[in-house]
Amino acid sequence: MGILSGKNILVTGVLTESSIAFHIARIAQEEGANVVLTSFGRALSITTRIAVRLPKPAPVIELDVTNVEHLDRLAGLVKEHLPTLDGVVHSIGFAPEAALGGNFLNTSWEDVATAVHVSTFSYKSLAMACKPLFNKEAGAAIVGLTFDATVAWPKYDWMGVAKAGLESANRYLARDLGAENIRCNLIAAGPIKTMAAKSIPGFGDFEDVWNSRAPLFWDVADPIPAAQGAVALLSPLFPKTTGEIIHVDGGVHAIGG
Repeated sequence: MGILSGKNILVTGVLTESSIAFHIARIAQEEGANVVLTSFGRALSITTRIAVRLPKPAPVIELDVTNVEHLDRLAGLVKEHLPTLDGVVHSIGFAPEAALGGNFLNTSWEDVATAVHVSTFSYKSLAMACKPLFNKEAGAAIVGLTFDATVAWPKYDWMGVAKAGLESANRYLARDLGAENIRCNLIAAGPIKTMAAKSIPGFGDFEDVWNSRAPLFWDVADPIPAAQGAVALLSPLFPKTTGEIIHVDGGVHAIGG
């Protein structure tokens, strides 16, 4: 029996086999979970093709986390595949090109608002959309992915601000949902060469930083350690941990420049 035996998990953000979310879904299945994926727009067909590469093909539900109608119907669509949910993975982030790349002082509010809506506010939106499916007695786990927002990274700009908001939102969500036995935690992963990373100007600079500062060897092509951390947080192994940020970054967060 695996650490997620019999658990029902919803995973967002599966786009390619290099994505952290894909490996979260894969490992969750290997640990005994039933998994449902979400995607939307042009990515929907890609996610549907990738879903069959999991150990067990997973159903894919259309969900745009900025669309109120999509959020309102999510619980009903999940119920077509799973009666309840024990865990939810928020692997969602986006910032317009103008909000990245060293343009921090000149980015318009419209572009900032998009980054915050998709990358920050959606964490709360997804949690509330799934909340009717949680079993109060058994509890549930919400796990999100962040990139250390305690410092300003080169060219990360407003996505860094959005991630800082995500980390704060995690604490407030933990505060307000704890009475219902819902745990809210984040994985702060080191840089991974995913589809999302390719959209970040100067991503190679992060690789140089990690190679020089990580006490533990960090492989930017390996999403599995971060995925394993997320699966652990989804499991009953962390029954009293909430509002936390677990760093899976080779130790860089703890080392001075």
